[in-house]
Amino acid sequence: MQCGWPLLGPLQWICYVNKQVKVKAGKDEVLRGWLLTVDPVSASLVLVDFREVGRASVRVVMGHAVQQVEVLQDADEETARRLQSLFAPSQTRSLNLDPERLQRRRVSVRRWLEKNRVPVQEEGEQLMVAGALTLAAPYGPEDCCSSNQIILDRVQRLLRTNPHHLSSPEDQD
Repeated sequence: MQCGWPLLGPLQWICYVNKQVKVKAGKDEVLRGWLLTVDPVSASLVLVDFREVGRASVRVVMGHAVQQVEVLQDADEETARRLQSLFAPSQTRSLNLDPERLQRRRVSVRRWLEKNRVPVQEEGEQLMVAGALTLAAPYGPEDCCSSNQIILDRVQRLLRTNPHHLSSPEDQD
C-alpha cells in the first residue's frame, strides 16, 4: 500500500484484516503484527503480536501516522481463531449449554436473587430484575442489561457473590 492509508477507506482496509502486516509509521518506525481491525473513523490499526502461548501484545497505530502497510502473510486457521477470541467475553460465555442446563442455570440464578430479596420474574428465556434489568443466558454478571447504572452494578456484584455462578448447574444441587 502506498501513502494515503486514511484515504483508502473501510472497503480496502478489510483486505488487510487477519493478515500479518508490516507497518511503516512516523519517521522511522516499522511495526509488525497481525492486523485485528481498523477504526473506520480514525483509520487507526490494532496490531496483535502473539509472543507466547496464551499471551498477546496489542498495539494501536494511529491512522494519521501510517505511511505504508505491507501484507506479509495470511492467517492460518489457528491464528484467525486466536485473533477472534482475543477479546471474547469471559469463561461463562464459552460454555456450550444445552436448553436443559440453561433452564437449570436460570432457576438457580433466580433462586439466588430471591434468596437475597431481589424481585425477579421470568420473561421467556430472560430474567427481569426489579423491573429495570434484564438478564439473558447464560445468566452471568456480564449478561445483565440495564440503563440504571446503580441497579446494574448491584445486581452484577450480587451475581459475582453467588457461589455457583461459574460452576456447572449439576454442581449446584
